[in-house]
Amino acid sequence: MLTGKQKRYLRSLAHHLDPLFQVGKGGVNDHLIRHVQEAIEKRELMKISVLPNCMDERHEVAAEIASKSGAELVQVIGKVIVLYKESKDHKEINLAGLR
Repeated sequence: MLTGKQKRYLRSLAHHLDPLFQVGKGGVNDHLIRHVQEAIEKRELMKISVLPNCMDERHEVAAEIASKSGAELVQVIGKVIVLYKESKDHKEINLAGLR
C-alpha cells in the first residue's frame, strides 16, 4: 500500500511519461494484463490510456488492471491510469525515504 507522499512522488515522476497501452472497446483482457505485467517489471511506473470507445468506467478499468497485474494504482486522471510496481530485477525508484 502506497502512502500519500509516495503517490505524490510517483505522480511527479509519471508526469513526463507517455501512455504505453490503450484500453479500447475490447476492454481489459488477459493479453493486455500479460503485456502490462511484462512492461511494468522493466519500468516500475507506467501510464495506460482509456480510449473514448471503451464501454467500461475508467475507475473500474484501473482497479481491474491493477489487481490482475499485481500493481499499485497511483492515479486515475481523466482518461489516464498511472500504475506502479516495484521491480525485482530493474529497481530504479526508491520509495523507502517517503513514509
